[in-house]
Amino acid sequence: MTRDPSGEIVVVGGGVIGLTTALVLAQQGRRVRVWTRDAVEATTSAVAGALWWPYRIEPVATARLWALRSLEVYQELAEGAEPAGVRMVEGVQGEVRPDEADAWLAGRVPGLRAATADEYTGTGLWARLPLIDMPAHLPWLRERFAAAGGVVETRTVSSFAEVDAPVVVNCTGLAARELVPDPSVRPVRGQLVVVENPGIDTWLVSTDATGEHTYLFPQPGGLVLGGTSEEDAWSLEPDPATAEAIVRRCAALRPEVAGARVLGHRVGLRPTRPAVRLERDTLPDGRLLVHNYGHGGAGVTVAWGCADETARLVSG
Repeated sequence: MTRDPSGEIVVVGGGVIGLTTALVLAQQGRRVRVWTRDAVEATTSAVAGALWWPYRIEPVATARLWALRSLEVYQELAEGAEPAGVRMVEGVQGEVRPDEADAWLAGRVPGLRAATADEYTGTGLWARLPLIDMPAHLPWLRERFAAAGGVVETRTVSSFAEVDAPVVVNCTGLAARELVPDPSVRPVRGQLVVVENPGIDTWLVSTDATGEHTYLFPQPGGLVLGGTSEEDAWSLEPDPATAEAIVRRCAALRPEVAGARVLGHRVGLRPTRPAVRLERDTLPDGRLLVHNYGHGGAGVTVAWGCADETARLVSG
């Protein structure tokens, strides 16, 4: 592989956005390092339920374009031999009509149809979508990045001025609130419960009249039950009452969940913003800074599309 002699790039942030962006840049022949405060297994991305679907992200039209690019990659990974942690799984998106999905998914996701009454009570879309196992996918990204010549370094950054590279890419998620600083970045707390799977092999997302999401995702490590969307909540400690409510709501949709053995609890803080910030900027000393943060609950969904856009911005 021919290396770009123009200088090195440091991607700050080691979640799915940072690792995917770094991998795309490295595969283009760039010299790339990732600076991450936490090991990839300890990032917010590691606790994501990780169904491909643009959730809590703006602007919607642009996010859908990024999502469609990511969909292409995930479909290829699901069909490939590499253990990338990506499967194509069928399920129901509740409160979504097929004509709404066809408006932007036509030709991209085969077999879209209305859910039957046996599959879902109410209006729902049956679809076969990527379901990503993050405990497998994040290490796969890291290994692919290393194979492309990239280096991951454990570093805590308090200022972009500390970064010793001519190009800096900001993929810091919620940390951008203090680092940029950007007070428009806010946490939306998500809590999940992982239970022993009683035999469910399809996913389900349901939304009630208040906008609260309930979902079940069959992952290799167990059935992931969710969830919550608590704005401006910072606690990473699982709340027992919230966990009980999640299991109760999921059991109302899939009765076989009731009584399933609990394997674990997860909490993550989604880095929401009025709109994703994906643009070029300049550091005080004139170096290029590219921002790629604020993806809310759709980081996995748009990661590859945003990585491609970031690479274009880096190239000018």
